[in-house]
Amino acid sequence: MSEHRGSCLCGAVRYTVNGELRGVTVCHCTQCRKSSGHQWASAGAKWSELVFDRGEEAVAWFASSDFARRGFCGRCGSSLFYKPNSRDYVAILAGSFDTPTGLGIAGHIYVEDAGDYYVIPDDAPHHRGPLRRG
Repeated sequence: MSEHRGSCLCGAVRYTVNGELRGVTVCHCTQCRKSSGHQWASAGAKWSELVFDRGEEAVAWFASSDFARRGFCGRCGSSLFYKPNSRDYVAILAGSFDTPTGLGIAGHIYVEDAGDYYVIPDDAPHHRGPLRRG
């Protein structure tokens, strides 16, 4: 079984994913750009395989839509998670992992919402909406 550790900028929140991560998805939607300051790059995991090693109470959650919420460190403000309400799934910001993940870009989503100040590279498939996974 794979184990991946990560944290927020100040270290108040530390987590471990005890399982496989899916490839990194880069989201260009307006919500992700506004919440992160740019595009959102996240690896996916099963929510049931995410363990908080420290600071679960420091995670502040914001209901960004009627179907999902975003988690960030309430101390330093680091964006960390995107959690759909009705799925055993969590997107974890790729930059919050402490060690190399060995992952690559699986795809770019909501490409039509991308900011006008950058060009999306052709390093992976481009999708108008979310990636469809089984």
